[in-house]
Amino acid sequence: MGEGYEEFEATSLFCPRCRKAVPIRKKLLLVLPTGTKYDYLCAECGLPVGAKVDHDPTEFRRTAPRPGRPGRLPEARGPGTGFPPGRRRR
Repeated sequence: MGEGYEEFEATSLFCPRCRKAVPIRKKLLLVLPTGTKYDYLCAECGLPVGAKVDHDPTEFRRTAPRPGRPGRLPEARGPGTGFPPGRRRR
């Protein structure tokens, strides 16, 4: 068989509220290790008219911290002030 399409990207979908095919806006919902989930919204009324799950985990890998480098909280700058030691609010 010939090569098929790997992925489709919707440009318009039917909106039940507007009762016609309308342009859509793609809204990012979740970034997961297995892929990314998007919601398609009607560009005219904002009603969700569809969804898509992209099974490419690249976006998750880009946002996840690298192994061996755990995220750290910022160090305290002064005793209870939030300012570096020796510096005070005016």
